[in-house]
Amino acid sequence: MRKIVYFFLSMFFLLVGCSDEEQAQEIEGNEAETKEQVEEPASGEESFANIYPLTGIGTNEPVNNRIVSVMVNNHKKARPQSGLSQADMVFEILAEGMITRFLALYQSELPDVVGPVRSAREYYFELANNYNALYVYHGAAEFIDDMIVNRGVHFLNGSTYDNDGHLFKRESFREAPHNSYLQLGAAYDVAESKGYEITADYEPLPFLSEDEVDDLTGQPAQHAEIVYSESYSFANVQYDYDETTQSYTRSSDRQQTVELETEEPIQVENLFIVETHHEVIDDVGRRSIDLENGGDAYLLQKGIVQEVEWENHNGRIVPVKDGIEVGFVPGQTWINVVPSSPGIEQTVTISNES
Repeated sequence: MRKIVYFFLSMFFLLVGCSDEEQAQEIEGNEAETKEQVEEPASGEESFANIYPLTGIGTNEPVNNRIVSVMVNNHKKARPQSGLSQADMVFEILAEGMITRFLALYQSELPDVVGPVRSAREYYFELANNYNALYVYHGAAEFIDDMIVNRGVHFLNGSTYDNDGHLFKRESFREAPHNSYLQLGAAYDVAESKGYEITADYEPLPFLSEDEVDDLTGQPAQHAEIVYSESYSFANVQYDYDETTQSYTRSSDRQQTVELETEEPIQVENLFIVETHHEVIDDVGRRSIDLENGGDAYLLQKGIVQEVEWENHNGRIVPVKDGIEVGFVPGQTWINVVPSSPGIEQTVTISNES
């Protein structure tokens, strides 16, 4: 009889133990589910496996294609250009005289055609090299070509492939030197044939989260005008904020900058205007431009301007405030470089009127 009692007591405690364990597991499962629900981003930001390092835009695709940088002509006879609307980042800097030239950086989008393509300058190929980009240009003074080779820049020179129909094509609707166009789809193949790496890993630029974008503060900035020349209006640039797209559209001499083929306007989420020392170094008017030592800057985003500084961080030009990097809004960025003489305050006008 005693053995029977012990048997039933054992079974009772076993059943109670199992029941307690099941309840504990159920509680733990409920707690985990609740915790998982709580940890979901309150802003509803979508999660991606990767982000494009120059735009901060998320993607689940691999992001390891090497950046391609292209010297794009901005002479009035070269407008409108092709491919600028798909550039992740564009630097606009004075070349000779009061005419600017573009260095357009491509990675997240690769248009079929970019151009017209123009000749190299030292500060442009140094920028490209600092961003670990392939540098594409068409022609240069012999000493510039020598610099490019001697400094180990990975380059594709249109003079070598002039009108080959594969990498470069001369178009009949424009006259030289405003008619050489890069066939961007061939750039990686040609680069690889030269022994260059066509894949690379990049540290992303600083970018704002959705909440940080919503919390942006500064002065209203619906319109910005950059006067590169008092004498030649075709050299001057305007940006106007579009509330619908929450981006800035660009104009040259008050004519909107658009794509040649589609008439799609150039729209950028970040307008970064930086001031630095410029110096004319020869009779032709070539310049030396300091892109190393930092200076004053304006950062325009979402219809707001912040007075910041720019610094060169590992070769990349970034906004800084109180010693801390300021994030870009995810999207495209245009960086306009202006001379420290007469200075950014005299060269740039920012207002709240379009």
